[in-house]
Amino acid sequence: MAWRDAKASRVRLLLFMASIILGIAAVVSIQLFSTNLKDNIKRQSKALMGADYIIDSRQVPTIRAKAIIDSLKPDASEVNFVSMIAFPKNGGTKLVRVRGMDGDFPFYGSINTQPVSAANTYQESGGALVDATLLLQFNIKPGDSIKVGELTLPIAGALKAIPGSTAISTSVAPPIVIPYRFIEDTELLQFGSRKEYQYFYKAADTLNLDRFEEIIDPMLDAEKADLDTHSTTSRRLGQRYDNVGKFLNLVAFIALLLGCIGIASSVHIYIKEKLKAVAILKCLGASRLQSFLIFMIQIAGIGIIGGLLGSLIGVALQELFPYILEEFLPFTVEVSITAQPIIIGVFLGLFMSILFALLPLLRTLYVSPLDVLRVDEHGAQEPKTVRLIVFTAILVFLFLFSYWLLQNAIYALGFVIATLITFTVLGGIALLFIKMIRKFFPKQWGFTARQSLLNLFRPNNQTVVLVVAIGLGTFLISTLYFTKDILLSKTEVGQTAENANMIILDVQSEQRDKVENLIKTKDLPILDNIPLVTMRMHRIKDRLVNDLLQDTTRQVHGWLLNHEFRTTYRNELIASEELMEGEWTPEVKPGEPIVISISDNLAEDAKVGVGDPIVFNVQGVLMETKVGSIRKVDWGRLQLNFSIVFPQGVLEEAPQFNVFTTSAKDEASSANLQRDLVAQFPNVSVIDLRQVYTIIEDILDKVSWIINFMAFFSIFTGIIVLIGSVRTSKYQRIKESVLLRTLGAKNTQILQISAFEYLFLGLLGSLVGILLALVSSLCLALFLFKEPFVPSSIPFLVFLPGITLLVLAIGLSNIQTVLRSSPLVVLRREG
Repeated sequence: MAWRDAKASRVRLLLFMASIILGIAAVVSIQLFSTNLKDNIKRQSKALMGADYIIDSRQVPTIRAKAIIDSLKPDASEVNFVSMIAFPKNGGTKLVRVRGMDGDFPFYGSINTQPVSAANTYQESGGALVDATLLLQFNIKPGDSIKVGELTLPIAGALKAIPGSTAISTSVAPPIVIPYRFIEDTELLQFGSRKEYQYFYKAADTLNLDRFEEIIDPMLDAEKADLDTHSTTSRRLGQRYDNVGKFLNLVAFIALLLGCIGIASSVHIYIKEKLKAVAILKCLGASRLQSFLIFMIQIAGIGIIGGLLGSLIGVALQELFPYILEEFLPFTVEVSITAQPIIIGVFLGLFMSILFALLPLLRTLYVSPLDVLRVDEHGAQEPKTVRLIVFTAILVFLFLFSYWLLQNAIYALGFVIATLITFTVLGGIALLFIKMIRKFFPKQWGFTARQSLLNLFRPNNQTVVLVVAIGLGTFLISTLYFTKDILLSKTEVGQTAENANMIILDVQSEQRDKVENLIKTKDLPILDNIPLVTMRMHRIKDRLVNDLLQDTTRQVHGWLLNHEFRTTYRNELIASEELMEGEWTPEVKPGEPIVISISDNLAEDAKVGVGDPIVFNVQGVLMETKVGSIRKVDWGRLQLNFSIVFPQGVLEEAPQFNVFTTSAKDEASSANLQRDLVAQFPNVSVIDLRQVYTIIEDILDKVSWIINFMAFFSIFTGIIVLIGSVRTSKYQRIKESVLLRTLGAKNTQILQISAFEYLFLGLLGSLVGILLALVSSLCLALFLFKEPFVPSSIPFLVFLPGITLLVLAIGLSNIQTVLRSSPLVVLRREG
C-alpha cells in the first residue's frame, strides 16, 4: 500500500526528499573534510615543522640554555628577523622576514624552489632564496641581486614553499632565506632588533617525544627558551582548524534543520489530504497501526534515499574544500573517503525525516472512520500530550546533535535556545501578519488583491512555513554580510594627515635625528616619535619569575614570564586607551615611587591589581615599580599600543630605540621614503599600514567567501524548502483557481491573485529576515566588537528583491497547469 501510494504521489515525495538532501550533503562533506584534515595534520606533522622538534629563543641563548642546546646536538639552526630589503635592479624595497639558515634543513618535507636545484645549492653558492610572489611583484628574476642590510647577494632561486609557512603568514613579511654565515655581514642585528634563534633536531624513532618534552621544556623555560615537538605542533594546529570545523558544522546543521522544516511542513499538508483516504481504509477494516505504517514507510524511504543521495553529493562536495581553504592551510590535503560520515548521513536522513514528520504522521492514528462523512476543515487532531512529547524529542535531539558538533554543553544549549528564538520570532511575525490582515482587511481593494490576501489565512495556507523558511535563510546570509562589515571597520585605516599610515621601527638613538630630518625633507609630518625600552619581569608581587616558571600550580599565565616587553613612557593617554582603575600618573620626580600603567589583559594574566608591586629587569638593572592604573586598550586598531606605560622622568636614560609614525599621501611618496630610508639606514624597518590593511581585507574577503559558500547551503536549502512548500500549496490552490475560471475569471486575474499572494510572502519573509539580521548584527557590534555599526546595503538591494522575485516566479509556475488546460480536464485529473 505504501509503495502504491508513493508511486501515485512521487512528484510531491521527491520535493520532500529534496528538502533534506542539501542539508545532509553539507554535514557529510564537512565531516569528511574534517576527518581528512585531522588525518593529514597527524600524518604530515613532521613535514609541517621540517624536524622532529625545535628549540627556540627570542634572545641570544643563555650559557645554560646553550649548554642544553649543544648537548642535544642540533642538526640545523637559524636566526630570523624582520627587516627591509632592496632590489638594486629597480630600487624596490619591501619588509621581509630574513631567515639565516645553517645545516641541511628541512629533514622532512622539502623547500620548493624554482629552479629546483636552488634549494640544495644556495648554501654553497652563497645565494638567497627569495619569495616567488615578491619576485613577481618587483619584476626580479633569479640571477639578479638583493640587498639585505649592508650585504648584497645574488638571488639563487624563487622560494615557493618552506615547511611551516602559509600564504597568510607570509603576506606581510615574505620569507628570504640566506646562509647563516652572512648574517653578521648584514649588520642588521642591533640593539632592540626583534630576532628569534631556532635549533632543529632529527630524533631517533625510539625517542618518546611527549616524555622528552616533559623533562626538557621546564629546564628551557627557566632559561627563556622553548621546546616545540612535531606532535604538540600538530595538536595545536588541529585545535585551530577544529574551531573552524565546528563553525562550518553549525552552518551545515542549520541547512539540515531548514530541510527538516521543509519535511515537516510538506508532510503536514500531504497527510492532511490523505486523512479522508485513511478514514476509508479504516472503514474497510485497516487497523490504526496499519494506516500509520503506510505513511511511516513512505517517509522512512524518503529519509533513507535522501540521506544516501545527500551523502553521495557530500562526498563529491568535500573534494572542493582543499581548494577553498588552500590559502589557510600550510600543507596540501590528500582526500580519502571513509564510511563513517556516509553512514551518519544515511542515519540522519532516516532519523530526522521521521522525527520531524512524526507530528503529522501521528494524526493518522486519531482518524475516525466517521470522518468519511464529516466535513471538518481541521481534521483529526492528536492529543496535546502527544504533541508535547514529540516537541520535547525534537529539542533533545537538537541539543544532542549540537553537543556532538561543539563538544560543549553550554554552547549547544545556547545554540538550541537561539534557534528557538529565531524560529519563534519568524513564526510569531507571520501569525501576527495573518491576524493584522484579518482585522484590517481592505474591503475597498479590487477583487484580485482581496482574493490574494484571503489566500494568506484561509485553510491550508503556507504563510507561517514560507515566512520561516525564507526569513531564516535571508537572516543567515544577511548576518554574515553585516558581520563582515563590522570586522572590516575594525581594521580601517584613515587616509588623513591626522592618522598615521606608516610606522618606522628600530631607529637607534644615534639615528633618531637623521631619520627625523629625512622624513621632514620629504614634506611628511612627524606624527609620533615613540621611545621604546625593552625589559622583562623579574618579580611579580612577592614571587620571583624564575620560581613561578617552576611552579606547575601557578595562576599567572606563562607567556609573560618569558616575554620581552617593549615599553614606552609618556605623560598622557592616547585615543586607543581608556582608564579603568586607579589614577594616571603623567610624571615621576627623582626619589618618588615609580608608578606604572598596565593594560587590562596583562593585569588579568599576571593576577595583579592597582597597588601591587612588580620588579622589572631593565637590561640588567632591577627597577621596582607599583601598578598605579589599569587601562583598557583597543588592540584592534592599526597603531602602536603598549601593555606597560611608564610615566616621564624614569626611563629617559635607559638604552632605547625609537619608533616614528608619519602619513604619506600616496603610494609614490611612501615608496620614495622607504627607498631612501633603506639606503641610508639598512637596519630600520618600515610598515606601510595601507598595504597591511589591503592584506587584512584580502584575508577577510577570503574568510567571508568561505562563510558565504557555507551559507549557500542554508539559503539554497531554504529555496528548496520554498519550492517544495509552494509546490505543495499548488494542490490546494489549483481547484480554487479552476473554480474561479469556471465562474468566469480570466487568466490575467488568476495570475494577479497568485502573484500578489507570493509577492506578499516573499517580501514579508525576506524583509523580516534582513531586519532580524540587522538587530543581531547591531548587538554583535555593540556588545562583542564594541564598534559603530554601519550596515551594508547589499541585503536590502540584492536579497530583498531577489528572494521576493524568486518566490513570485515559483508561485506563478504553479498556476501554469490551470491556465493551459480547460477547467473540466483539470477537475477530472485532480479528482
